[in-house]
Amino acid sequence: MLVGVCDFPGSYAFPPAGYGGIERWLWAVAVGARAAGADVHLLGPGWLTDLEHDWVRKPVRLEDVTPGTLAERELRDSGYDLLVVGHEYPSLPKWTRTWNELNCDVATFQHSPVFKHAATAFDGRRSRLYCYSPEMIERYAEHQPIPELAVHLGLHEEEPLATAGTDLVWLGRIDEEKAPHIAVRAAQILGRRIRIVGPVFDETYVRRHERLLTADHVKWVGELGGPAKTAAIAEASVFVYTYARPYVEAGAAVFGESLRAGTPMAALTWRDGTCAQAALCDETGAVAIVDPEEDDETAAQRLADAIEQAESLDHRRVQAMGMQRFDPVRHFQAMATRPC
Repeated sequence: MLVGVCDFPGSYAFPPAGYGGIERWLWAVAVGARAAGADVHLLGPGWLTDLEHDWVRKPVRLEDVTPGTLAERELRDSGYDLLVVGHEYPSLPKWTRTWNELNCDVATFQHSPVFKHAATAFDGRRSRLYCYSPEMIERYAEHQPIPELAVHLGLHEEEPLATAGTDLVWLGRIDEEKAPHIAVRAAQILGRRIRIVGPVFDETYVRRHERLLTADHVKWVGELGGPAKTAAIAEASVFVYTYARPYVEAGAAVFGESLRAGTPMAALTWRDGTCAQAALCDETGAVAIVDPEEDDETAAQRLADAIEQAESLDHRRVQAMGMQRFDPVRHFQAMATRPC
């Protein structure tokens, strides 16, 4: 099987060093495809040039290809069986025009809870959309989505053997939608230290919660990538996951990252059917479901209870299940197989 993994214009490299969910997912698909025995072409100019030593890298984007040109003939003659691409592209006319010339399948993962697809973007067989949670499946039901847990990988982020860590960790973009202040308050209730890892996306949010976010039990680490990012997760006793009430998580990378590192998760959700419930079980974490009418203090109390519950779990068991559940080979094979 020949698989083309397509980049897209953006501010992050492929694969990115730290933050960058869709970019990390595309890299995981490429790694999983190769490990499964497929031939892989990295399509587009965004892929790191260093990868040319080990990968076939073709700096062409389908939406930029002119009909009838040599570039189009070369793509068609390559004989792709499957293209994997960011969720926007099966609805982009210029991209789909070239794709239709290639006579291959396309698969994508829905990484946005609000993007509107063209009515004809997916047929459930040759063009397939994958969604993480029951909540996302329901939102995109008209496009025949297929349930699947997304896998995300970064360069040099191989996980060490699981060990019982010490402090708590929260990782993600720091803004209103991700609500790390609730995780910080939960840690404070327990008298625990917490490390905040990630880029600041909203300075206004940080200033609004400044007293809590700069308390003595909080350590700001900044954005990490590679071995440092993996270590920040692996060395924690519990990964604390939060988000704001109206936000819908399409497919967070952190679930796979934490479980593969052997770090159990304590997750706050505001309803049933979310990514946290799809990713976690009683052996890998604890989920606190809080009525969105409750205040932040109540949510933090419930999250603190979940942290204590998660901390009792066996890190080695968490890692074993994480490696199985978020295996890039399994993920690729699921997306490369047409439904019966």
